[in-house]
Amino acid sequence: MSPKPNRIKIKNNMKEQIFVTGIGTEIGKTVCSAILTQYLKADYWKPVQSGDLHATDSMRIYDLLQGDVRIHPERYKLQLAASPHKSALLENTSISLEDFKIPETTNNLVIEGAGGLFVPLSDTCYIIDLIQALTIPVALVIKDYLGCINHSLLSINAIKQRNIDLKYLIFNGGIDTDSERVISLQIPEHTQIIHIPQLETVTAEAVRKITDPFNS
Repeated sequence: MSPKPNRIKIKNNMKEQIFVTGIGTEIGKTVCSAILTQYLKADYWKPVQSGDLHATDSMRIYDLLQGDVRIHPERYKLQLAASPHKSALLENTSISLEDFKIPETTNNLVIEGAGGLFVPLSDTCYIIDLIQALTIPVALVIKDYLGCINHSLLSINAIKQRNIDLKYLIFNGGIDTDSERVISLQIPEHTQIIHIPQLETVTAEAVRKITDPFNS
């Protein structure tokens, strides 16, 4: 396994907007979004929340940052914990790319997607289409598991094909050295690699410890 740093560091902390997506589900996009939001002192926006309306990702971000964050309201909040296209259909709702507009803010902005790049928002558009429509750079979150190389390279290739800016590659919770090497060979030269250590418990204190030393 590659070394597990206790802190993250981003080379350039200028004003920016970033869309956090992943190579699949349950890989820690929300935790990574919280860390980026804290580090960049950014606003947070979850365009589509599908299910878990009693404990949304926006609520979790608010808790992990202890309320010290501006949360922009979701464009869609759907009841069923399923793919947004299915949840919307059951609520007689249709999701269109024209429905989304980046919130106005003078701060940095972290946007968190739902699942991976090809999670459908409707029968004809996917998360990657939303990213492309918003013309916003991407942070791709990778978690180490059997098959993560394949999922990572498919995601990176799709991002390249759409001419989307892959600004950050985030290895969440450590990564096998050989896996990291073969994945990293496929990213653009300007893409920054971020390692986020495995957190024993995901708490506000843990997020603060990872980010605080570089915010002075």
